Amino acid sequence: MPLYRRLPKRGFNNFSRKEYAVVNVERLATLDVGTPIDPALLKEKGIVKNLKDGVKILGSGELKKALHVRAHKFSKKAAEIIQEAGGTVEIIGKPTTT
Repeated sequence: MPLYRRLPKRGFNNFSRKEYAVVNVERLATLDVGTPIDPALLKEKGIVKNLKDGVKILGSGELKKALHVRAHKFSKKAAEIIQEAGGTVEIIGKPTTT
């Protein structure tokens, strides 16, 4: 049997890959209107366990409150849902590791 078939296959691990903690819009609906929602608040409330390389907001669910959301990334649908509810979307820079 040739050598390349006898050696174990290891695969490729992308060292520059960014992995985001994901939060759906429906989870944001449980938070208060007055406070700005940022990654630190999401971790404090237990919505996100590990911040990883940042927080990404996805557009699954409905939102009827006007929220000010700060995150590292937003999907197009999530940004539309938040803005249609009267809220604001703010993209922040690099995450702080805590």
